[in-house]
Amino acid sequence: MTDAPCVTASAPATVANLGPGFDLLGLALESPRDRVTARLVPTPGVRIVRQEGDGGRLPLEADRNTAGIAALATLARAGIEAGIELEVEKGMPIGSGLGSSAASAAAAAYAVNVVIGGPLRRQDLVAASMEAEAAVSGRHADNVAPALLGGLVLVRSTDPLQVLRLPVPEGLVVVVVTPDLEVETRRAREALPDRVPLGDAVKNSANLATFIAACFSGDLGLLAECIEDVLATPARAPLVPGCLEVMAAAREAGALGSSLSGSGPSIFALCHSTATATRVRDAMVDTFAIAGLDVRSLVSPADCPGARTR
Repeated sequence: MTDAPCVTASAPATVANLGPGFDLLGLALESPRDRVTARLVPTPGVRIVRQEGDGGRLPLEADRNTAGIAALATLARAGIEAGIELEVEKGMPIGSGLGSSAASAAAAAYAVNVVIGGPLRRQDLVAASMEAEAAVSGRHADNVAPALLGGLVLVRSTDPLQVLRLPVPEGLVVVVVTPDLEVETRRAREALPDRVPLGDAVKNSANLATFIAACFSGDLGLLAECIEDVLATPARAPLVPGCLEVMAAAREAGALGSSLSGSGPSIFALCHSTATATRVRDAMVDTFAIAGLDVRSLVSPADCPGARTR
């Protein structure tokens, strides 16, 4: 068994939405990363034989686990019947708003594709990983796409799947602060309004268009004018104590902008330098402390690789 072909792949945490890009924008972080080992075995099917870092909370059944579902979907898309054993190592907290389920799916899809000979492109693996996301948090690709492709992505469509890479302005740095609090993605989606005012929809569209223009022009001043979400964040902010105050503190400390990462509770801030990012991180941590929450924080380049071996 130990001599069977074996591949270990990792995929990173991601920041989704990035303010105005609800279900459309996603960015890969440097860390943390989930790791999945895929091993070819004689018995057909996918089995999860070990899972660490989840505190026993995630199911081991392959058809109920995002790593297992992504592995099954990868084999199906490749048209290959094979036996796969998976070992999953969670590197990030569940329900953190950093694409935890997406990272497991992306790492599994990448590892399985490599171990069966690499018949699929990364775009195909995004589609396979979307099947896993659909099972736990809805059919969207703003986490799995950057987790696999790296960098900054725009998900133009999920059916058919069309994902576009966006240029990352030079020197852009991301701060992420994660409070000791869990927000389930399903609960965060239930908080969203069924309808929004036309004026809010127009404003969010303008902010998204400006964000994309700023990325292509590399204009950080322009980027600072558009990192605002008037659709999802106002509805989700009450789920995170101190949310609005932390975002305001980030901007006051020099951030270009700040908003919820995905469904929260993590909050991100974009900064023009590492020195500024350090000040911003400290301000965000201190403000969460006032709200009575302990936090974890990280500072990452904004242009990072996606899934890879090891």
